[in-house]
Amino acid sequence: MNQGQEADRTTATPRPGAGFEFKENKMRIAAGLIFAGAVSLLASSAAWSQTPPARGVASPQAAPAPAPAAAAAPTRPPCNNPDALGIGRTVEIDTTGGPGFGFEHFKELDFLRDKEVVLTFDDGPWPVNTPSVLKTLAEECTTGIFFPIGKHATYYPEILKQVMAAGHSIGSHTWSHAALVNKKLNEQQRKDEIEKGFSAVKWALGGKSPAPFFRFPALQHPPEMVTYLGTRNIAIFSCDLDSFDFKASKAQTIIDSVMRKVEKNGKGIILMHDFQKHTAEALPEVLKKLKAGGYKVVAMRAKAPVQTIAQYDEDIVKDLKLPTVSSRPVSSVVQTISE
Repeated sequence: MNQGQEADRTTATPRPGAGFEFKENKMRIAAGLIFAGAVSLLASSAAWSQTPPARGVASPQAAPAPAPAAAAAPTRPPCNNPDALGIGRTVEIDTTGGPGFGFEHFKELDFLRDKEVVLTFDDGPWPVNTPSVLKTLAEECTTGIFFPIGKHATYYPEILKQVMAAGHSIGSHTWSHAALVNKKLNEQQRKDEIEKGFSAVKWALGGKSPAPFFRFPALQHPPEMVTYLGTRNIAIFSCDLDSFDFKASKAQTIIDSVMRKVEKNGKGIILMHDFQKHTAEALPEVLKKLKAGGYKVVAMRAKAPVQTIAQYDEDIVKDLKLPTVSSRPVSSVVQTISE
C-alpha cells in the first residue's frame, strides 16, 4: 500500500498583539497548501496502485495479488473409529522454486519412508462422487490432496468448500484440463490455463487461496511450463503409482491395481480421481487394505498459500458472470415493510 509522508509540524509560541495574529494566519495558509498538495499526491498514487497489472508480458512475480488469505485446514474432529487408518505424520512443504514430487517424473525428493503413502485425487469437485470420497476419508480419519479442475470448481463451489472444511489440502489441475503439451496452445495460453485454474479454485473457496500445488493434465509436463511454475513458487505433483481408475469398469479393478502397485513399491504418492464413480466405490476397501498392510498416510501441507494473479481473479468473476459475495448486512438488503 502507498504511504504518505507526514508533514513537519511547528508549534508557535503565542505572543500578544496583532503581529502574532498576522504571522499565525500566514502559517495556517502555508499549512493548508502543504496539506492540499499531500492529498493530491496521495490520490494520484492510490489511483496508480489500483490499475490492474498487465498479463503475459510482465514477470509473473510482479503481478500476484498481495497477502493472499490461506485456505487453512480447520481443527480435525476427534476420530471415533479405533480401527481407522488415520494419519501417520504431517509434513510441511516449502514450495520456493517449484519442487517436484512423484518418482514418475521427479526423483530428487525422496521424503516418504517405507510403508508411507500420500493419497491424491484429481478432476473434482463433482456431485455424489466427491462427497462419497470425503465421507470415506472422514470415516477412516485420514486425508488427501485434491487437485480440482477450475471449471468444475466454479460449477460446484459448495462441494469444494466441503473439501476445505474437512481439512484436506487443495491445489489445482488447470482451468479446463487442457493438455498443455498441445502445440496449438501458445505459451500465454498455457499460462492462462494454470493461472485461471488457481483463481477459479480461490473463488470457489470464498476467496481463500489454495496451496501452491499443481498437477499437469495426463501428467504431461512441457519443460517451459515446469520452469514457469518454478518462477511462481508452485510445487508440481506427478505420482509414484497411477491407479488408472479412469479406465476401470468396476471398483475391484481399482482395488487390485492400487494394492498391487503399492506393495511392489513399498510406498508412494497414489493418483486417483474423485471425479470417478468407481473410485468412490473402491476407496473404502483400498483404505482398509492399506491399514491391514501396515501402511501410513502422510498429510502434505503447504508452508504458505499460492499467490494468485489479480487480473485472473478479476477475469473469473467478470468473464463468467459469477455471483459475488455481498458484504452488506442483512438489514440493508432485506427490510420488513408489513406483517
